[in-house]
Amino acid sequence: MLPTERHARIGEALRASRVVSTDDLARELGVSAETIRRDLVLLERRGMLARVHGGATIALGQAAGEEAPFAERTGTAAEAKSRIGRAAAGLARPGQTVVIDVGTTAVQVARALPLDFSGIVATCSLLVAAELSERPGVEVLVCGGRLRAGDLALSNSLAQAFFADLNPDVAFLGSGGVDAVAGLTDYYLDEIATRRIILRNATRSYALADSSKFGLVARHRVAGLGELAGLVTETEPPSAVRDAVTREGGVIVLP
Repeated sequence: MLPTERHARIGEALRASRVVSTDDLARELGVSAETIRRDLVLLERRGMLARVHGGATIALGQAAGEEAPFAERTGTAAEAKSRIGRAAAGLARPGQTVVIDVGTTAVQVARALPLDFSGIVATCSLLVAAELSERPGVEVLVCGGRLRAGDLALSNSLAQAFFADLNPDVAFLGSGGVDAVAGLTDYYLDEIATRRIILRNATRSYALADSSKFGLVARHRVAGLGELAGLVTETEPPSAVRDAVTREGGVIVLP
């Protein structure tokens, strides 16, 4: 079993029971307890769990130190991200100017846009641009900037200037963490600055987050949850997150 699959299975076990034991995980996944312990160390460093004696537990609100590699994130919660992509794509209307941000879930939004969708899609993701490049009804706008490997994300002052001159109807924003108190957070400072401009200019902005992001706090704050038009996710969020989104009129969008 590949490490990415093990990490996904560990995350699923935590979401199901909130506490898991090293020995149980080793038996279930068919690996040694030492392999599981190494996995737990790595996942704790990424803010996905907290280690306890004999296993691990969910670490709500714990700061996430680093983002998992793109290849690993692509294989994690794939079905949830696909469902989120379809739910988000259903919010776009023909003729609109739509911003699709960076990230594995953002790519699913682009993939889920109806084949007959016509409008403008602006993005700072080369993966999103490539996904839509053959769509005859879609005009794809791509910002300039520094390229980050993996997600193929563009950022810096060029990206910021591009989005400062754009007034989109709807924007779909990626996330590193979604927490009731810390709000929407992520990892890369240049990309945070771009995202704030998108949020400021868009008529409606939705955060994309599968349930593994709930309670995680990445190193940089994007916005409070009350600043969003809504949160698109695959399952009912914790009550504190729901309240933070809906208090100012935002909505929870489920598949």
